[in-house]
Amino acid sequence: MNSGVCIAVFDRCIADYHRHNAPETGQSCPYPTGSFEAQLYAKSWIDCVQWHLEDEIRNPDLPAERIAELKRRIDACNQRRNDKVERLDDCFLEHFQDCQPSPGARQNSETPAWLIDRLSILSLKLYHCAEYCADRTRSPAAAERAAQMLALANQQRLDLARCLDELIEDIRCGRRYMKVYRQLKMYNDEELNPVLKQRRQAGARN
Repeated sequence: MNSGVCIAVFDRCIADYHRHNAPETGQSCPYPTGSFEAQLYAKSWIDCVQWHLEDEIRNPDLPAERIAELKRRIDACNQRRNDKVERLDDCFLEHFQDCQPSPGARQNSETPAWLIDRLSILSLKLYHCAEYCADRTRSPAAAERAAQMLALANQQRLDLARCLDELIEDIRCGRRYMKVYRQLKMYNDEELNPVLKQRRQAGARN
């Protein structure tokens, strides 16, 4: 469990996804079922799908029906993304179950899995920045801007990878500890979202 493993899996997944460049293709994970790498690959695949749905929904010429469909798919991706992050945190909790915080250990506000989430998105950004830089049809100004974005994203990923590795090492050594708060997505819950609750109750009466 370290940033190098995460980045390698993310880069492989992103390359696999873009061979088809279609969410409907589905994923064929090359890692053993249930492994940490398989969890990372599934997380990255969701991010790839959502990235391209977010691109499409910004088309101002889309009909309302297509916008509504995309919005529902993006919401579903967000829920799956949160679920995967929580599953990754479960892996870390299990991995660190025998690690005891030292006296004075500090709690980290961000768990390792949420750092990994950001690392996954950055890996996608790097892929597309590199794609933009390779596009020779762009104007010199656009090419320069893409090159600056690529350099910044590379530096950001290096910094984030270092932060992740430092956090993992600090938890292992007892200098910091992780505490997981489950994401309470109230708007997806039929009991907590008043609109969904009312709709369900109306359906039950009919």
